[in-house]
Amino acid sequence: MRGLPTNAQFPDVALGDSRQSRQQARQRAICDAVMAEGAIRIEQVAERFGISVMTAHRDLDELEGRGLLRKNRGVASAMSTAVVESSDVYRASRQFAEKAAIAHAALEFVEPGQAIMIDDSTTSLRLAEQLGSKSPLTVITNCLTVIDAVRGVRGITLLGLGGDYYNWCSAFMGRLTTAAIRELRADVFVMSTSAISDDIAFHQTQETVDVKRAMFESSSKRILLADHTKFDHRALHAMLPLADFDAIIVDYGIDRAHVSRLRNAGCTVVVAKRPASTPSDS
Repeated sequence: MRGLPTNAQFPDVALGDSRQSRQQARQRAICDAVMAEGAIRIEQVAERFGISVMTAHRDLDELEGRGLLRKNRGVASAMSTAVVESSDVYRASRQFAEKAAIAHAALEFVEPGQAIMIDDSTTSLRLAEQLGSKSPLTVITNCLTVIDAVRGVRGITLLGLGGDYYNWCSAFMGRLTTAAIRELRADVFVMSTSAISDDIAFHQTQETVDVKRAMFESSSKRILLADHTKFDHRALHAMLPLADFDAIIVDYGIDRAHVSRLRNAGCTVVVAKRPASTPSDS
């Protein structure tokens, strides 16, 4: 069996000292391990991650509850890659530095006094964590992790969108959610996407597409956040052409051919700056 991932692969939580941070990092590593191996016995999970069998069961029960794996007869087995890659557990640990850089660039499109609508993407979450510097703001979101990030922040009025709760993405979606969105008008909508094909944003689930389209239609300015890996992915459901967005913010790792093509097509493309602490590609 190949070596399993360690918490060092999850820089967004590795610096945290809290029990919750350590648990989240461990669960993401376990999820990666099950995906990589296909199936792992629970005793092996406990041994390789230095935890008790009881703790391994609890972690796996939570991951199973989020639809990320199956747990049966002492074995944890992988779900489909598309399902796992849609989950916030999986997404939060990917391209952390790039997402942080994109979020910092996105702040330039937010002005005090605005109503900003935010989707359930982990890149948008990085932006939400910085919005206190732009208060006063009204933040509208269907995402529980975004709600947790901004609740109690001085100067931010929070509007949480209800509906059917989807545990795998920590978000509310469905008919009630889209109906509530259509009754609102935001100044700015910030969203990300699972994949970009033929300069169209795609997502793995139709429910997510419905909510993001409703948010898009209810906002005056629309900003797409897309790290460079999105251009290499594929997903099933078409969402929106990139040309429909007022700005597309990408990270410093993007193939410049994508930037040139989009700009030639009339798109406004912002390339986020590489943080000083991020090592160069050379």
